[in-house]
Amino acid sequence: MILALPGFLYYLLTAEGKNRYKPLPFFGPKQLAATSHKFHGQIIPDTIYHKLPDFKLVDQNGATITSKSFDNKIFVASFFYTHCPTVCNTINKNVNALLSDYAKNNMVCFASITVDPERDSVAVLKNYSKQYHPPGIKWLFLTGDTSVIYPLARKGFLVNAVKVNNDDFIYSDKLILIDKEKRIRGYYSGTSTNDITKLNDEIKVLIAEELRKNDKPLY
Repeated sequence: MILALPGFLYYLLTAEGKNRYKPLPFFGPKQLAATSHKFHGQIIPDTIYHKLPDFKLVDQNGATITSKSFDNKIFVASFFYTHCPTVCNTINKNVNALLSDYAKNNMVCFASITVDPERDSVAVLKNYSKQYHPPGIKWLFLTGDTSVIYPLARKGFLVNAVKVNNDDFIYSDKLILIDKEKRIRGYYSGTSTNDITKLNDEIKVLIAEELRKNDKPLY
């Protein structure tokens, strides 16, 4: 019975449960590196995963935000615009609910990027953000130039973002989970309760992954 118990628990987690301990995938193009590592005596080539490019935007407080602002951070990114009639409100309410779980966790933050920077100025974003009372820099509302935002969406976060007309934009409803190395680890519908629950679980998986990296052997 004692010997069988660990195997039974593993079965429950992987086969019957949601397997919240399974490593998260990496999204985007990847290539083999010239380096390699050993695993169980086998030589395995290292993989270079897609990463976010460098960028420069401005937050709701007028501060310059770059890719370096997210160094050593796990963050969740999304796209929106302030006069969006319905979907953006649902997404941001869900982000606000998530934020409450990580308000005191310095490893996790959130970033919402406008797809309508012509109207969503710093002042507009500042006023818009007040309804959510984001603590400190835990939730950044970002604006900039379309020449930065649209390529960043398509080539960095690998989602669509384009202006159709003054009141209509094509953009993704996805919340995008980014690890400390700026790699994409998950996509989740910002309007789906099930996806929000999954995202919350997988943020915790990433936190555990990062903490394991810093573990020191006891002997």
